Amino acid sequence: MTTVPAPHPETDRTRSGLGLALVSALGFSTLGIWGKLGGQVGLGSFDLLAWRFGLVALVLLPLAGRELTWRERGPLLGVGLIYALATTLYFTALGRITAGTTSLLLYLAPAFVILFGWLAGRRPGGARLGAVALAALGLGLVVGVPGAGDRDPVGLALAAGSGALYAAYLLASERWLGGVAPLASTGHMALVAGGYFALLAAGSGTLHLPNTPAQWGVIAGMAGLATLVAVPALYGAVARLGAARASLVGTLEPLFTVLLAFLILREALRPAVLLGGGLILAGAALAQRRTT
Repeated sequence: MTTVPAPHPETDRTRSGLGLALVSALGFSTLGIWGKLGGQVGLGSFDLLAWRFGLVALVLLPLAGRELTWRERGPLLGVGLIYALATTLYFTALGRITAGTTSLLLYLAPAFVILFGWLAGRRPGGARLGAVALAALGLGLVVGVPGAGDRDPVGLALAAGSGALYAAYLLASERWLGGVAPLASTGHMALVAGGYFALLAAGSGTLHLPNTPAQWGVIAGMAGLATLVAVPALYGAVARLGAARASLVGTLEPLFTVLLAFLILREALRPAVLLGGGLILAGAALAQRRTT
Protein backbone atom coordinates (compact mmCIF):
# COMPACT_ATOMS: atom_id res chain seq x y z
CA MET A 1 0.00 0.00 0.00
CA THR A 2 1.49 3.28 -1.07
CA THR A 3 1.15 6.37 1.04
CA VAL A 4 0.59 9.81 -0.32
CA PRO A 5 3.08 12.29 1.15
CA ALA A 6 1.50 15.02 3.21
CA PRO A 7 1.61 18.45 1.56
CA HIS A 8 4.38 20.66 2.83
CA PRO A 9 3.01 23.64 4.81
CA GLU A 10 5.36 26.04 3.03
CA THR A 11 4.22 24.76 -0.37
CA ASP A 12 0.59 25.25 0.59
CA ARG A 13 1.37 28.73 1.84
CA THR A 14 3.11 29.64 -1.43
CA ARG A 15 0.27 28.27 -3.54
CA SER A 16 -2.36 30.16 -1.57
CA GLY A 17 -0.21 33.29 -1.81
CA LEU A 18 0.05 32.96 -5.58
CA GLY A 19 -3.70 32.44 -5.83
CA LEU A 20 -4.37 35.54 -3.74
CA ALA A 21 -1.87 37.58 -5.78
CA LEU A 22 -3.64 36.58 -9.01
CA VAL A 23 -7.06 37.43 -7.54
CA SER A 24 -5.67 40.78 -6.41
CA ALA A 25 -4.19 41.56 -9.83
CA LEU A 26 -7.44 40.67 -11.55
CA GLY A 27 -9.46 42.78 -9.11
CA PHE A 28 -7.17 45.80 -9.44
CA SER A 29 -7.16 45.41 -13.23
CA THR A 30 -10.80 46.54 -13.29
CA LEU A 31 -9.82 49.97 -11.91
CA GLY A 32 -9.08 51.39 -15.36
CA ILE A 33 -12.37 50.06 -16.69
CA TRP A 34 -14.37 51.58 -13.83
CA GLY A 35 -12.40 54.82 -14.17
CA LYS A 36 -13.32 55.15 -17.85
CA LEU A 37 -16.95 54.27 -17.17
CA GLY A 38 -16.96 56.80 -14.30
CA GLY A 39 -15.89 59.57 -16.64
CA GLN A 40 -18.64 58.58 -19.05
CA VAL A 41 -21.32 58.95 -16.34
CA GLY A 42 -20.01 62.26 -14.97
CA LEU A 43 -17.84 61.24 -12.01
CA GLY A 44 -14.50 63.00 -11.42
CA SER A 45 -11.47 60.91 -10.43
CA PHE A 46 -11.18 62.17 -6.85
CA ASP A 47 -14.95 62.11 -6.39
CA LEU A 48 -15.07 58.48 -7.53
CA LEU A 49 -12.16 57.52 -5.28
CA ALA A 50 -13.73 59.25 -2.27
CA TRP A 51 -16.96 57.29 -2.66
CA ARG A 52 -15.08 54.07 -3.42
CA PHE A 53 -13.07 54.12 -0.21
CA GLY A 54 -15.77 55.72 1.91
CA LEU A 55 -18.24 52.93 1.17
CA VAL A 56 -15.62 50.25 1.83
CA ALA A 57 -14.77 51.80 5.20
CA LEU A 58 -18.47 52.03 6.05
CA VAL A 59 -18.93 48.33 5.29
CA LEU A 60 -15.77 46.91 6.88
CA LEU A 61 -15.04 48.94 10.01
CA PRO A 62 -18.17 47.79 11.91
CA LEU A 63 -17.32 44.17 11.05
CA ALA A 64 -13.53 43.87 11.40
CA GLY A 65 -10.88 45.25 13.71
CA ARG A 66 -13.14 46.43 16.52
CA GLU A 67 -10.88 44.67 19.05
CA LEU A 68 -7.79 46.63 17.95
CA THR A 69 -6.34 49.24 20.27
CA TRP A 70 -5.57 52.75 19.04
CA ARG A 71 -1.88 51.91 19.22
CA GLU A 72 -2.47 48.95 16.91
CA ARG A 73 -4.55 51.06 14.56
CA GLY A 74 -1.75 53.59 14.01
CA PRO A 75 0.33 51.50 11.54
CA LEU A 76 -2.83 50.55 9.62
CA LEU A 77 -3.73 54.19 9.17
CA GLY A 78 -0.15 54.99 8.17
CA VAL A 79 -0.23 52.33 5.44
CA GLY A 80 -3.48 53.85 4.19
CA LEU A 81 -1.88 57.27 3.95
CA ILE A 82 1.04 55.90 1.89
CA TYR A 83 -1.44 54.28 -0.49
CA ALA A 84 -3.45 57.49 -0.82
CA LEU A 85 -0.32 59.50 -1.63
CA ALA A 86 0.80 56.97 -4.25
CA THR A 87 -2.63 57.13 -5.87
CA THR A 88 -2.53 60.94 -5.90
CA LEU A 89 0.81 60.98 -7.70
CA TYR A 90 -0.49 58.44 -10.20
CA PHE A 91 -3.61 60.41 -11.12
CA THR A 92 -1.68 63.70 -11.24
CA ALA A 93 0.86 62.11 -13.60
CA LEU A 94 -2.01 60.93 -15.82
CA GLY A 95 -2.89 64.57 -16.43
CA ARG A 96 0.61 65.33 -17.75
CA ILE A 97 1.82 62.22 -19.64
CA THR A 98 0.20 59.28 -21.41
CA ALA A 99 -1.62 56.52 -19.54
CA GLY A 100 0.76 53.89 -20.93
CA THR A 101 3.90 55.55 -19.61
CA THR A 102 2.24 56.30 -16.28
CA SER A 103 1.35 52.63 -15.89
CA LEU A 104 4.80 51.51 -16.98
CA LEU A 105 6.48 53.65 -14.31
CA LEU A 106 3.95 52.66 -11.64
CA TYR A 107 4.55 48.97 -12.28
CA LEU A 108 8.26 49.36 -11.82
CA ALA A 109 7.27 49.01 -8.17
CA PRO A 110 8.88 45.53 -7.95
CA ALA A 111 12.22 47.10 -8.91
CA PHE A 112 11.77 49.69 -6.16
CA VAL A 113 10.85 46.95 -3.67
CA ILE A 114 14.09 45.13 -4.47
CA LEU A 115 16.08 48.40 -4.41
CA PHE A 116 14.72 49.39 -1.01
CA GLY A 117 15.40 45.88 0.29
CA TRP A 118 18.94 46.07 -1.10
CA LEU A 119 19.49 49.37 0.72
CA ALA A 120 18.23 47.67 3.89
CA GLY A 121 20.80 44.89 3.49
CA ARG A 122 18.79 42.23 1.60
CA ARG A 123 20.88 41.60 -1.50
CA PRO A 124 18.76 40.18 -4.34
CA GLY A 125 19.83 37.08 -6.26
CA GLY A 126 20.09 36.65 -9.99
CA ALA A 127 16.65 35.04 -10.31
CA ARG A 128 14.94 38.00 -8.65
CA LEU A 129 16.79 40.52 -10.82
CA GLY A 130 16.02 38.50 -13.93
CA ALA A 131 12.35 38.41 -12.96
CA VAL A 132 12.25 42.20 -12.70
CA ALA A 133 13.94 42.56 -16.11
CA LEU A 134 11.46 40.19 -17.78
CA ALA A 135 8.49 41.91 -16.15
CA ALA A 136 9.73 45.38 -17.15
CA LEU A 137 10.27 44.29 -20.76
CA GLY A 138 6.85 42.67 -20.86
CA LEU A 139 5.22 45.79 -19.43
CA GLY A 140 6.85 47.87 -22.12
CA LEU A 141 5.26 45.68 -24.78
CA VAL A 142 1.84 45.64 -23.07
CA VAL A 143 1.44 49.36 -22.37
CA GLY A 144 3.58 50.65 -25.28
CA VAL A 145 6.80 52.63 -25.42
CA PRO A 146 6.90 56.31 -24.37
CA GLY A 147 5.88 58.68 -27.16
CA ALA A 148 5.82 62.37 -27.98
CA GLY A 149 3.38 63.07 -25.16
CA ASP A 150 5.83 61.82 -22.55
CA ARG A 151 8.40 64.60 -22.53
CA ASP A 152 7.12 66.33 -19.41
CA PRO A 153 9.81 65.78 -16.74
CA VAL A 154 7.39 66.64 -13.93
CA GLY A 155 4.89 64.06 -15.17
CA LEU A 156 7.61 61.43 -15.48
CA ALA A 157 8.85 62.22 -11.97
CA LEU A 158 5.32 61.98 -10.55
CA ALA A 159 4.72 58.62 -12.21
CA ALA A 160 8.06 57.27 -10.98
CA GLY A 161 7.22 58.61 -7.53
CA SER A 162 3.92 56.72 -7.59
CA GLY A 163 5.84 53.51 -8.29
CA ALA A 164 8.27 54.20 -5.45
CA LEU A 165 5.45 54.99 -3.02
CA TYR A 166 3.53 51.89 -4.08
CA ALA A 167 6.65 49.87 -3.33
CA ALA A 168 6.85 51.56 0.08
CA TYR A 169 3.18 50.69 0.62
CA LEU A 170 3.89 47.01 -0.09
CA LEU A 171 6.92 46.93 2.19
CA ALA A 172 5.01 48.71 4.96
CA SER A 173 2.20 46.19 4.57
CA GLU A 174 4.70 43.34 4.88
CA ARG A 175 6.29 44.81 7.99
CA TRP A 176 3.40 46.42 9.88
CA LEU A 177 0.31 44.41 8.99
CA GLY A 178 1.52 40.94 9.91
CA GLY A 179 -1.00 39.26 12.18
CA VAL A 180 -3.77 41.76 11.37
CA ALA A 181 -6.85 40.42 9.60
CA PRO A 182 -6.87 41.56 5.94
CA LEU A 183 -10.40 42.95 6.25
CA ALA A 184 -9.39 45.06 9.25
CA SER A 185 -6.34 46.36 7.38
CA THR A 186 -8.48 47.14 4.35
CA GLY A 187 -11.09 48.96 6.42
CA HIS A 188 -8.53 51.25 8.05
CA MET A 189 -6.76 51.92 4.75
CA ALA A 190 -10.12 52.79 3.18
CA LEU A 191 -10.96 55.15 6.06
CA VAL A 192 -7.80 57.20 5.51
CA ALA A 193 -8.02 57.11 1.71
CA GLY A 194 -11.73 57.96 1.70
CA GLY A 195 -11.24 61.02 3.89
CA TYR A 196 -8.17 62.10 1.95
CA PHE A 197 -9.85 61.92 -1.47
CA ALA A 198 -13.02 63.54 -0.14
CA LEU A 199 -10.92 66.56 0.86
CA LEU A 200 -9.28 66.64 -2.58
CA ALA A 201 -12.63 66.36 -4.34
CA ALA A 202 -14.15 69.07 -2.15
CA GLY A 203 -11.15 71.33 -2.79
CA SER A 204 -11.54 70.89 -6.55
CA GLY A 205 -15.30 71.43 -6.39
CA THR A 206 -16.22 67.99 -7.73
CA LEU A 207 -17.50 66.28 -4.56
CA HIS A 208 -21.22 65.58 -4.84
CA LEU A 209 -23.80 62.92 -4.03
CA PRO A 210 -24.15 60.54 -6.98
CA ASN A 211 -27.62 61.00 -8.45
CA THR A 212 -28.02 58.31 -11.11
CA PRO A 213 -28.08 54.49 -11.01
CA ALA A 214 -25.18 54.47 -13.49
CA GLN A 215 -22.99 56.52 -11.14
CA TRP A 216 -23.82 54.30 -8.16
CA GLY A 217 -23.18 51.22 -10.30
CA VAL A 218 -19.66 52.37 -11.19
CA ILE A 219 -18.93 53.22 -7.54
CA ALA A 220 -20.25 49.84 -6.37
CA GLY A 221 -18.15 48.02 -8.97
CA MET A 222 -14.97 49.85 -8.02
CA ALA A 223 -15.64 49.43 -4.30
CA GLY A 224 -16.46 45.74 -4.71
CA LEU A 225 -14.06 44.16 -7.19
CA ALA A 226 -11.21 46.67 -7.07
CA THR A 227 -11.24 47.14 -3.28
CA LEU A 228 -13.21 44.65 -1.18
CA VAL A 229 -11.82 41.76 -3.26
CA ALA A 230 -8.46 43.09 -4.47
CA VAL A 231 -7.03 44.77 -1.36
CA PRO A 232 -7.53 41.96 1.20
CA ALA A 233 -6.21 39.50 -1.39
CA LEU A 234 -3.11 41.68 -1.81
CA TYR A 235 -2.51 41.79 1.95
CA GLY A 236 -2.88 38.01 2.10
CA ALA A 237 -0.44 37.56 -0.79
CA VAL A 238 2.16 39.87 0.78
CA ALA A 239 1.88 37.98 4.08
CA ARG A 240 2.51 34.64 2.33
CA LEU A 241 4.97 35.57 -0.41
CA GLY A 242 6.62 38.78 0.77
CA ALA A 243 6.42 42.17 -0.90
CA ALA A 244 8.91 41.43 -3.71
CA ARG A 245 7.35 38.20 -4.98
CA ALA A 246 3.78 39.47 -4.60
CA SER A 247 4.58 42.69 -6.46
CA LEU A 248 6.04 40.76 -9.40
CA VAL A 249 2.87 38.69 -9.73
CA GLY A 250 1.00 42.01 -9.56
CA THR A 251 2.62 43.11 -12.81
CA LEU A 252 -0.02 40.94 -14.50
CA GLU A 253 -2.54 43.66 -13.64
CA PRO A 254 -2.00 45.88 -16.74
CA LEU A 255 -2.16 42.77 -18.95
CA PHE A 256 -5.53 41.89 -17.40
CA THR A 257 -6.65 45.50 -17.88
CA VAL A 258 -5.81 45.42 -21.61
CA LEU A 259 -7.66 42.12 -22.02
CA LEU A 260 -10.71 43.43 -20.14
CA ALA A 261 -10.68 46.62 -22.22
CA PHE A 262 -10.69 44.42 -25.35
CA LEU A 263 -13.61 42.34 -24.08
CA ILE A 264 -15.71 45.10 -22.45
CA LEU A 265 -14.76 48.38 -24.12
CA ARG A 266 -13.92 46.87 -27.53
CA GLU A 267 -10.47 48.45 -27.51
CA ALA A 268 -7.97 47.08 -30.03
CA LEU A 269 -5.73 44.24 -28.89
CA ARG A 270 -2.17 44.61 -30.21
CA PRO A 271 -0.12 41.46 -31.01
CA ALA A 272 2.67 42.82 -28.79
CA VAL A 273 0.33 42.46 -25.82
CA LEU A 274 0.43 38.67 -26.09
CA LEU A 275 4.23 38.61 -26.26
CA GLY A 276 4.47 41.09 -23.39
CA GLY A 277 2.04 39.03 -21.36
CA GLY A 278 4.20 35.96 -21.87
CA LEU A 279 7.27 37.82 -20.62
CA ILE A 280 5.39 39.09 -17.56
CA LEU A 281 4.23 35.55 -16.79
CA ALA A 282 7.81 34.31 -17.16
CA GLY A 283 9.04 37.02 -14.80
CA ALA A 284 6.35 36.23 -12.23
CA ALA A 285 7.22 32.52 -12.41
CA LEU A 286 10.95 33.17 -12.11
CA ALA A 287 10.32 35.36 -9.05
CA GLN A 288 8.92 32.37 -7.18
CA ARG A 289 12.28 30.61 -7.15
CA ARG A 290 13.73 30.90 -3.68
CA THR A 291 17.32 31.64 -4.60
CA THR A 292 17.81 34.92 -2.66
